[in-house]
Amino acid sequence: MKTLNTVAYWLIVIGALNWGLVGIFKWDLVANLLGGGDILAVIPRIVYTLVGLAALVSIFNTSEK
Repeated sequence: MKTLNTVAYWLIVIGALNWGLVGIFKWDLVANLLGGGDILAVIPRIVYTLVGLAALVSIFNTSEK
């Protein structure tokens, strides 16, 4: 469970930094690093999905304590 929490934490940090960059500079770091073209557009979507799931894991883990 500790490994899951660590991975979730870092995914949340990546997501928060990315949203900060989008909000301030209108620049999507994840899409730029992992491909924004039509064929590779699925890779950033996977990362965004993992960030969302990490947030859910974090929410449910903190509510259990």
